[in-house]
Amino acid sequence: MEMQDTVAARRIRMKASAYWRLMRLHRPIGSLLLLWPTLWALWLAAHGRPPLSLVIVFVLGVILMRSAGCVINDYADRDFDGHVWRTKERPLATGEVGAREALILFAVLCLITATLARWLNDLTLELAPVAVVLAASYPFLKRYTHLPQVYLGLAFGWGIPMAYAAVQNRLPAQAWWVLAANICWTIAYDTAYAMADRADDRKIGVKSTAILFGRLDRFMVGFFHVLTLLLLYRVGQQAHLGLWYDAGLAGASGFAVYQQKLLWHRRPAECFRAFVNNNWFGSSVFAGLLLAYLGRSL
Repeated sequence: MEMQDTVAARRIRMKASAYWRLMRLHRPIGSLLLLWPTLWALWLAAHGRPPLSLVIVFVLGVILMRSAGCVINDYADRDFDGHVWRTKERPLATGEVGAREALILFAVLCLITATLARWLNDLTLELAPVAVVLAASYPFLKRYTHLPQVYLGLAFGWGIPMAYAAVQNRLPAQAWWVLAANICWTIAYDTAYAMADRADDRKIGVKSTAILFGRLDRFMVGFFHVLTLLLLYRVGQQAHLGLWYDAGLAGASGFAVYQQKLLWHRRPAECFRAFVNNNWFGSSVFAGLLLAYLGRSL
């Protein structure tokens, strides 16, 4: 009996580990890239003083929806991931988790996220189903278009209008400017990500901006980083955020330049490092926002 219990406990641990990796909780970079623009929006919408309850709700929502997005992404790519060097060890590709289990896990994560609704107003609740639709449909677009990164920017940025709705109970023009900036930023960093997988994607027929841009890939990553910074600068000018915010944008531009160095030889590992480095780009913008609003209150 004791041996049976030990075997059962081992199986539970192995399955829990597989679910953990399927939700990509061991690799938080995706959650961070989703979190930073959400925090930008919360701080901008609340003029630097977002309610703590809303910050907690949105942080939890980011983690849960990113996890759900990873699950449905791997479900959609379960027949492809085994052929890509970077994804061949994912739980669905190895058979550690079945397709039906993945769909159940996706549904459970969405239901848990829905429990956060009690702290949100009606306008935010009206926007919430769009986030689920975007997260669930994004993984399938890479079969039909070379622009899935644009759609990902919308999916990763939908927390922005939701944040404005939660704080202000309306959707001002500023919300859409920030969303546009996030879409441009997502195209930049996810093109770098796709550059790491480009050779494998071509073999298996998966489309991306990295394939679409071809030899212009590095230029286009830089172009969309610049466009991101210009849009965010415009937001800062309209909100009168001042030098601290501009300093945050300057820091972000430094990271964008560093990423160009990483992308120079188009080596897959370096392209992936450039993708990960965008965490510092996003955090630099948020640091500028934070300091700008703190400076006003002193």
